[in-house]
Amino acid sequence: MTNHAPHATQPDIIMRLKRANGHPLSVIEMIEAERPYIDIAQQLHAVEKAITQAKHTLFQDHIDHYLNAAMAGAGSDGATATAEFKAITKYPMRKAHALCPC
Repeated sequence: MTNHAPHATQPDIIMRLKRANGHPLSVIEMIEAERPYIDIAQQLHAVEKAITQAKHTLFQDHIDHYLNAAMAGAGSDGATATAEFKAITKYPMRKAHALCPC
């Protein structure tokens, strides 16, 4: 794929992933300490949500960026935009229906 300039949402994505970064280790510690399963489940949910939100933000930004470039008549970049769009759609989003009013 191609290199790209940082997108506007990059700081948000990085923040979400940094937030999620420490959670798995704390979940392991909670399991080892035999903490209540409801507490463990809550932390696992927080990890999953942070990663899912980062993924959704990344996909949405990527799609918006490349479709805007293609729609702007970017010439040869239009082909690149289309290829990038096709490539990222290989990674399904859990809430794909949010992008499609079908």
